[in-house]
Amino acid sequence: MKTRLTRRNLLKIGATSFAAHASAGVSLPQLLAADQANSNSSTSTGASFPSAKSCIFIHQYGGLSQLDSWDMKPHAPAEIRGPYFQTSTATPGFKICELMPKLARLSQKYSVIRSLTHKNAQHDQANSMLLAGKTTPRKDDPSFGAMVTRLSPAQAAVPPHIWLQKYGGGAMPPEYTYLTGGNLGAGYAPMLIGKRHDENPAQANFRVRAFDSDKSVTRERLTQRRELSLQLRGLSDLGQTPEFASEALFHEKSFDLIHSEAARAAFQVEKEKRTTRERYGMNPMGQNLLLARRLIEAGVRLVNVVAWAGLAAGEKFVSVETWDMHGNADVGIFENGWNGLPYALPVADQSVAALIEDLDERGLLESTLIVFVGEFGRTPKIRKGAKRIGRDHWPNCYSGMVAGGGIQPGVVYGESDRQGGYVQSNPVTLEDFTATLFSAMDIPPQSRLSPDGFTQPASSGQPIQALLR
Repeated sequence: MKTRLTRRNLLKIGATSFAAHASAGVSLPQLLAADQANSNSSTSTGASFPSAKSCIFIHQYGGLSQLDSWDMKPHAPAEIRGPYFQTSTATPGFKICELMPKLARLSQKYSVIRSLTHKNAQHDQANSMLLAGKTTPRKDDPSFGAMVTRLSPAQAAVPPHIWLQKYGGGAMPPEYTYLTGGNLGAGYAPMLIGKRHDENPAQANFRVRAFDSDKSVTRERLTQRRELSLQLRGLSDLGQTPEFASEALFHEKSFDLIHSEAARAAFQVEKEKRTTRERYGMNPMGQNLLLARRLIEAGVRLVNVVAWAGLAAGEKFVSVETWDMHGNADVGIFENGWNGLPYALPVADQSVAALIEDLDERGLLESTLIVFVGEFGRTPKIRKGAKRIGRDHWPNCYSGMVAGGGIQPGVVYGESDRQGGYVQSNPVTLEDFTATLFSAMDIPPQSRLSPDGFTQPASSGQPIQALLR
């Protein structure tokens, strides 16, 4: 007579031990389960995606000044235009800040939106809105990355969704907005790499430990556990159910992945040539973007990167909020330090330009969407902050860059007024922006994602056709 065992007991005893991900308890079997479940079924719309694409989403945490980067106003008064000059780009009539010469040269590879707009000037709330692609997100709304990996699952033996560099500082959004899968479940949460500011591939001792098994658990012991799990399945009718068989399969795959050299190699930035690493820049942003390229090349579907530029020489760590340039952190917006444009913007220029060129040279740019944007922009008027000169939060009109994937390059979409403060033409809401990103990745924005499978679309926005191929 067979012993009756509950599913909980079977899973407790039979689960293969796997190192906890840095992303607060998300296990690789969960990620693999979500991947497999979706690869065997289409979305509820019945749509199929003939050419799955990947995405590198770069978050300019803090909010880049549109007036000192993509949308300069050289004829405005001095307290608005700032100290920098424009430089011409490869796109006729399109000029950007002189601190971005590499991106100026590559302007035919990307497009810029100058009319992003919403009404929330609070970092945490605005970031939650950007992540969900909604003006009024709910607490359990999944992030864009979770939605992409649900609707366009990866097939490679690597986690489909990875987050590089955790948000930090008092302005960060709640972890449930980006380190969980929201109402899609934990299986769509990203693997987090970079829980601390000094945990990034620019550090000499950087190593991803997420694939390590517990030192006290040998491979032989893991093998014994796996065999015990298979034996226990035969002791109960429950063990023969498709649900449990599926769960067991994912533990099998995770067991193999622990010992997969290919999976480990994807995270080993140190294997890159020194010239390649220096091309991106030997700083957190540059090396995280290089790691993002390696991950996309290995088959990861979506990589989020917080664009922390790191520290200037001799500085001590304060925050990863590079782009929150109020002048309140002992560095003015126009001063050469971690929280100032003369340091941060050239770092971004070098690393993002290197990413675009590298992906293009490897034949990956056409299948990889690049998004480079903050949660809002900065005030048109420069003011004296608590300590230094800066610009404050400004969501009414700001800029972002998109490239690769299904994006039509060389487009400058939307227009701000003469002071760069309000939208003059073609306003772009977060809903429309996100719908455009889905479309660029060949994912219908109307694809249903809610727990019941039919009441909510991935995005309620309208794709911007001028930005799409």
